[in-house]
Amino acid sequence: MPDMTHPTLSAQHQPQHPIGALPAGTGALALDTYRLTKRFGAFTALDSVDLKVAAGSVHALLGENGAGKSTLVKCVAGFQRAEVGSVLIDGREQAISNPVVARALGIGMVYQHFTLAPGMSVAENLLLAGGQVPGLIHWRERRSELQRFIESTPFRLDLEARPAELAAGEKQKLELLKQLYLRPRLLILDEPTSVLTPQEANEVLGHVRELARQRLCTVLIITHKFREVMAFADAVTVLRRGQAVLHASVGDTSPARLARAMMGETEASSDAAPHAAAGQPPRRALAAEAPVALEVQGLQAPGDRGLPAVHDLSLQVRAGEILGVAGVSGNGQRELVEALVGQRARTAGSVRVAGQPYLARREETRRLRVRSLPEEPLRNACVGELSVAQNMALRDFDQPPLSTHGWLRPRLWRQRARDWIAAYGVKTRSENAPIKSLSGGNVQRAVLARELAGDIQVLIAANPVFGLDFAAVREIHQRIVQVRERGGAVLLVSEDLDELLELADRLVVMSEGRIVYETPAAGADRLELGAHMGGGAH
Repeated sequence: MPDMTHPTLSAQHQPQHPIGALPAGTGALALDTYRLTKRFGAFTALDSVDLKVAAGSVHALLGENGAGKSTLVKCVAGFQRAEVGSVLIDGREQAISNPVVARALGIGMVYQHFTLAPGMSVAENLLLAGGQVPGLIHWRERRSELQRFIESTPFRLDLEARPAELAAGEKQKLELLKQLYLRPRLLILDEPTSVLTPQEANEVLGHVRELARQRLCTVLIITHKFREVMAFADAVTVLRRGQAVLHASVGDTSPARLARAMMGETEASSDAAPHAAAGQPPRRALAAEAPVALEVQGLQAPGDRGLPAVHDLSLQVRAGEILGVAGVSGNGQRELVEALVGQRARTAGSVRVAGQPYLARREETRRLRVRSLPEEPLRNACVGELSVAQNMALRDFDQPPLSTHGWLRPRLWRQRARDWIAAYGVKTRSENAPIKSLSGGNVQRAVLARELAGDIQVLIAANPVFGLDFAAVREIHQRIVQVRERGGAVLLVSEDLDELLELADRLVVMSEGRIVYETPAAGADRLELGAHMGGGAH
């Protein structure tokens, strides 16, 4: 990864003191937690966690969902109070009772989900970030000041634009700008690059790293991307089940070691990449004569407001192949998947499975062995009020052996559901519990059990591991690869480029509802992909 340097804050927004001679209360701070413990009833979310973040460093926080990462930073940012332990700022214990106290200490946080005021301009959102807006605003002076601030960063946003007019990556940049405008001494970033192209991710992380190196602020970043840790962080802490299980300098560790710490695995002799450690077979060359399993020709589909969202799109997926579809959120991927699985009307074009027309009717789906793992499975693949067993039977409740001579056999539904619950590790009170009572990861496992049962000719998967913990991600990735290894064709739509590069045999990029680029996944250039994802290489 090349060294990324960016313009720093303008003189107006920098402390008027040379580096190394900063007065108390300005510049990068040192953060320590001492035996921090937080409980929710009988559940211990943080168990005596010690953390040391050096002033002027970029410190990465890794761990699967439920490991305690969010709880830890919320205690630092004043959103939660620990029952035991201390938070120290520059070596002094601080009682951070609420976010206002945290802000006064110079702690700012950029959340994973947007917190923008949608009806207000970029300028108004920046002013609101401070929490103290005067009754009378001299807009000419403030716009001039805000424009100078924007120009001191590598991000270019129109001060008059409203969040509804911004792309997802621009919204994420505005969230960061809101915090940088307040000159934080500690900047906490929660999955800051999930909606960014590789270039945008490098731009954002490179900028905050440069601020840290100039000791203008310290950065604590929650991420699940090993590449970001290795390229931009100075040190890393891994949490597992509420405990800190690894503290290391980035230069002294590796992605494989980090993955083992997250999973609680023992040190292995091999230092292979995490996905290799997960047992996934290497990609094999696809025979040129492999039959086309899924063919899309000239597909067009409308968006939610009736305007075209998918434009004259064509693609092919061969048997035994994973085709990855990359793209920044909002470029027609969701509409494409919904049009393929029958949840959205098609206004033009055709879809064929194994050479036969496919309109996503229930009989066709069963006969042609087409399965899907949709985004937001509770909304798109389940009936929330029905039980886990009933949802698992949605595809074949009226087929033998679950139904004989027109009679439904719910006892067999429940028996099979219990087997699948055990096999897929679904955490539920019982197979009779409403599926809406399950966590998101367990809903996904239940849907996975149903959709991956039996022989599969085509699997359509959309962001199949979004929001899941590291263990669940690894398991689902393995099962997707197994579909390919058994000769199935997989269309994998994901906003996570790392996921696509790891799993796919071939990649296409969607931008503005069209496929604009195609390349083999092996040896694919990340920055070239990002250029097409961002619309700058059409």
